[in-house]
Amino acid sequence: MGSQLIAALRGVSLTIHRNEYVALMGPSGSGKSTLMNILGCLDTPTSGSYILNGTEVSTMSDDELAFVRNKEIGFVFQTFNLLPRLSSLENVALPMVYAGLGKTERLQRAQEVMEMVGLKDRMHHKPNELSGGQRQRVAIARALVNNPSIILADEPTGNLDTKTSYEIMNIFETINKGGNTVILVTHEEDIARHARRVLRLRDGAVETDTQNV
Repeated sequence: MGSQLIAALRGVSLTIHRNEYVALMGPSGSGKSTLMNILGCLDTPTSGSYILNGTEVSTMSDDELAFVRNKEIGFVFQTFNLLPRLSSLENVALPMVYAGLGKTERLQRAQEVMEMVGLKDRMHHKPNELSGGQRQRVAIARALVNNPSIILADEPTGNLDTKTSYEIMNIFETINKGGNTVILVTHEEDIARHARRVLRLRDGAVETDTQNV
C-alpha cells in the first residue's frame, strides 16, 4: 500500500494430509483468503515452498498452474459462479472441456455427480430456476467432476439459510468420507465444527491448529 509493504502471510508452515477435512478461520485481514488462494494455485507465494501431491508448485508458470488447478483442485464459492445461460448439467460438465474429454464422456460423468449431490431431477434447469441450495449443489458437483484430490470451499454456506447450510455441510462430509481432502474457509463457528481440524489465522500467521473431537 503506497510505499508500505504488507505481508498477507508471515512464515506460515503447515502440512495438510490426504483425506483431511480442514476449516480455515480468522478475522478479516488475517490472511485466510491469501492462504486459500495459494493452496488453490490461484496465487504464488513471494517466497517459500508449496508442495502439492509431491510436486513443487510455487515456481510453476501460469499455464502449469492452470493445468494443476483443473486436475487436482475443485473450487466451491459463496456466490456459486455458475454461467446463467447454461443448464445445470452443462455447468457441471464445463471443467471437463478444459481437461479435453469428449462430449459423451463429459455428459455421462456430469450426470453421475449431479445424482451424487441429489439433483437428478434438476439437470436441465438453468441457475435462475434453482434455489440457492440447489445452485450450491450444482457448484459442488462441478467441483467434483474432474475427480480432484482437493475440494476448496470459500464460505460455501454464506448465502444460504441454516437448514440448507447443514444440508450442504452433509454433502461435504460425504465427499470427505469418499476420500477427498476438503479445505473450507468460513467465519461461522457452527460450520467449522463440521471439519476435523480447525486452523485459526491472525495477522498472517497460524494462531491455533486444533483437532475437532
